Amino acid sequence: MDITAILRDLAFSKYESSCYLALLAKHPTNGSQLSRLSGIARSRVYDVLRGLVKKKLVFEIEKGLYVPLPFEELKKRLRGQFESNLKILDDQLDAMVEQSSFEYLFTLNGVDEVLSKATDIIDSARQELYLRLFPETWERLRDNIDRAVQRGVVIRLVSMGPMDLVYDIQVFHPDYDTIRQKLGGESIDIIADKDEAIAGIFETGNVNRSPFIWTRNHWFVVANRDSLRHDFYHYFFDKLYEQGQPLSTRDEQIYAFIKADE
Repeated sequence: MDITAILRDLAFSKYESSCYLALLAKHPTNGSQLSRLSGIARSRVYDVLRGLVKKKLVFEIEKGLYVPLPFEELKKRLRGQFESNLKILDDQLDAMVEQSSFEYLFTLNGVDEVLSKATDIIDSARQELYLRLFPETWERLRDNIDRAVQRGVVIRLVSMGPMDLVYDIQVFHPDYDTIRQKLGGESIDIIADKDEAIAGIFETGNVNRSPFIWTRNHWFVVANRDSLRHDFYHYFFDKLYEQGQPLSTRDEQIYAFIKADE
């Protein structure tokens, strides 16, 4: 998108955006010079200038000689107008929209859309994040998860493949070497603050059409959070009964934490 088009999106007309940009490039300027610089017909340019002067986006410093509002001031004004309008919109829509206890399940498709929502959920977390991720996905979300940790968010990660132990509450899925084949693709499960969840599988060969669920529905969130908690227990049971190994001190600490984390 070019600059003129961006200014049109910010309530400039086509002629106003061309005129303002030409003035910004060369000022002070008279109408005749501005007509040549902007490509606006001389018969039209003075009407455009009068409109910009009325909006206080252009100033006539002496008879027939014009300068633009400095761009930094324009940015401040546009930002202030946007925030003011957004607050009015927010207040009025809150008053208009009927409150409902029904919480929708939204379907997302495509890697970019799913990962964008995943980062939004991680960035909004304030207390806890339950995560079940393959290493490749974890790498793509790692910066956002790290920032969550810095905010004091506690991470509970079930790793679906080999990777370093990064978090205090982290285990490896016992079947991680075959789980991708069993699932038919790469799953993502993220639950934030017992409040919001995204879950689904990027099906092998169909990643951009694989449906994911994003929701704040209480029962969906609780069920998926419990599913991840049970994967921690799966890790403990596999180690004790399938591998015949005792739990390490670290394992025991994680077990005590997960058991108490209802």
